[in-house]
Amino acid sequence: MNALKTTNPPTGEEHVTMIRCATIPGSIEPITLQADDGYRLAATRYAAVGPIKGNLIMAGATGVQQRFYRRFAEHANSQGYNVLTLDYRGVGQSSPKTLKGFDMSYLDWGFRDLAAAVDFMHDDMPLYWVGHSFGGHALGLLPNHHKITAAYCFGTGAGWAGWMPKAEARKVRFLWSCVLPVIVSVKGYMAWSLLGMGDDLPLGVYKDWRRWCKHPHYFFDDPAMEPVTRLYAEVRMPCIFSNAVDDPWAPPASRDAFIKGYRNAAILTRDLHSTNPREPIGHMGYFRASAMETWDEMLQWFSVMTPATASRLRSVAG
Repeated sequence: MNALKTTNPPTGEEHVTMIRCATIPGSIEPITLQADDGYRLAATRYAAVGPIKGNLIMAGATGVQQRFYRRFAEHANSQGYNVLTLDYRGVGQSSPKTLKGFDMSYLDWGFRDLAAAVDFMHDDMPLYWVGHSFGGHALGLLPNHHKITAAYCFGTGAGWAGWMPKAEARKVRFLWSCVLPVIVSVKGYMAWSLLGMGDDLPLGVYKDWRRWCKHPHYFFDDPAMEPVTRLYAEVRMPCIFSNAVDDPWAPPASRDAFIKGYRNAAILTRDLHSTNPREPIGHMGYFRASAMETWDEMLQWFSVMTPATASRLRSVAG
């Protein structure tokens, strides 16, 4: 499936099946999600400890396996949240035996994989969304985003090198123009791990990502994506987009360029500064142990962002 085949998104009416495991408070259990096209996804459910405050989906970054978010998931479930993490198709435990010839679009992660996660976690409790990088993009792709009470995203940006610090921009342009095309031509997929920069990625993800990163506003500047980008105007939930000023890939200017697409959502932004000059936050530090204070601030925001409060904010934003 190439990128243009998924620019007409699912309607949300497709049947999505999930395989559930019995849960014990505080337990950590592997589960399997099945997306609307039948693809099976490896996921992990962290059952809340104590009185349940809500359900939470951890929507990860491109090329980052769910295990990276385990420390955060354990912290959130200890604070009363049922948490779900997952590997998108083509990544981690949701990857086929070989990525060579594996056919998918980057958009499938939002349209299908994360949509299955939303259906699985949606019940009579508030449902909260934590996004990292791509996880902040995915809100607008979900056919069922209306089931989410509120969202808090870290490190989401437009991907254009022009928003990055000059040294990082030079490196990224060299990667896209010289290094990655050679690797992809030889391997048949984006062998990201050869560079120590993340999990290997399918060819479809590479093609989409490379094309959109040429634009200052990412896929909002791609005429072929117009049917998809219209969906972002339908998102009205309360959202906070939080970016580190030292994030080389998604500094605040990059975030601000992307979130213009969420023009009807109730959005707040935060700029994060590292409290330790020798320990920058960067693009991955949002989910390292040093970020626990930030996690607690987010969970506190979720605790007051009740469905009634969120509904009032949706009305004002819309």
